[in-house]
Amino acid sequence: MAGRRGARSGRGWDAIPPRAGTDQPDGGTPGEPARGESRRGAPAQPAQTESERAREICLRQLATRPRTRAELAKALARKEISEEVISEVLDRYDEVGIIDDAAFARAWVSSRHHGRGLARRALANELRQRGVDAEVASEALESVDDESEAETARALVDRKLRTATGTPEAIFRRLVGMLARKGYPAGIAIRAVKDALAARDEEAAEFADDVDADALADQADPLA
Repeated sequence: MAGRRGARSGRGWDAIPPRAGTDQPDGGTPGEPARGESRRGAPAQPAQTESERAREICLRQLATRPRTRAELAKALARKEISEEVISEVLDRYDEVGIIDDAAFARAWVSSRHHGRGLARRALANELRQRGVDAEVASEALESVDDESEAETARALVDRKLRTATGTPEAIFRRLVGMLARKGYPAGIAIRAVKDALAARDEEAAEFADDVDADALADQADPLA
């Protein structure tokens, strides 16, 4: 019995390895990570600086679509980034061309005019809502002239007219209203619908003949 006890004692209880997760060479509490390490054993990551966080927010915003400086500034402010850091980060983005309000405005006008058929009035409103400077917006809107607006308005009407139902008068009012919501002045909207109805069928043509586009345009307030 003594020999067995001696053998058992000879191995020593301290020779039994500790269970996984309890070995703390630095004297830490069992189950807790060692100092300077994460719970998975990787070195702890240093905290982000405010500038790093601001850049990360901007890149996430820009990943979905181009943004104006004002849009990015609002996004950063919502995340409680200081004004100083906002200016610092966005000034740098301006310098390297990551944000460019003039290029944004030109691309926005081209896309929304040709893709959605928006007129200058609606486009100007959208650019203003996105914080584009009035002078910058005005330069971008120069690419859409009266002729382009008239052609686009007529194309919109022709497309809608293919499936339009109802009396010529009801169709007229509905299509003029559609163009108004897209920012077209009363004169352009009324003339586009009048001309399209005149080319549709005999009943619509008779109605169109009775429409005095100039008089209606003069009487109407801005429809948009």
